[in-house]
Amino acid sequence: MTASEEVKAAVEWLASVAPDPEACRFEWERNPHGVALLPAGRRWDVLILPAGLGRPTLDVLTRLVDRPGPVLAGSGDARTGFFVPAGTASRWLGSGVRGAGAGTWIVVPYPGRATGRVRWLVTPDAAGTLTDAALLERAMHEAAGRLARGEG
Repeated sequence: MTASEEVKAAVEWLASVAPDPEACRFEWERNPHGVALLPAGRRWDVLILPAGLGRPTLDVLTRLVDRPGPVLAGSGDARTGFFVPAGTASRWLGSGVRGAGAGTWIVVPYPGRATGRVRWLVTPDAAGTLTDAALLERAMHEAAGRLARGEG
């Protein structure tokens, strides 16, 4: 699959959760910021890690799997959002981690395009790969341990 086909497939996958997918694609194309609001909880939830833990967790995660699910950085890298299976946010018990699930909306940039305060660290793939919540938790624990030991 070419890079252009990969982006198109990612756009289709993301837009499929919008109440009006065509309007979502139109918004991405017309919005000068290149972002759209999408509902979480349909195909995916997002677990949002605070500054200082998100990037180290992503570093650990990329050593555990070939390709994690989509990952967003927002608010000047103050938060990192990991796309996980729908329903995860309502069951998540970890402190300091916010969950965006059913009934919440998130700002999502157009895949493959640089935007302002929200950007992709890992873009969605054509297969709709998501990060396994248990694997994410393991990566978070390892990253926190490394940070506590001054390795991070």
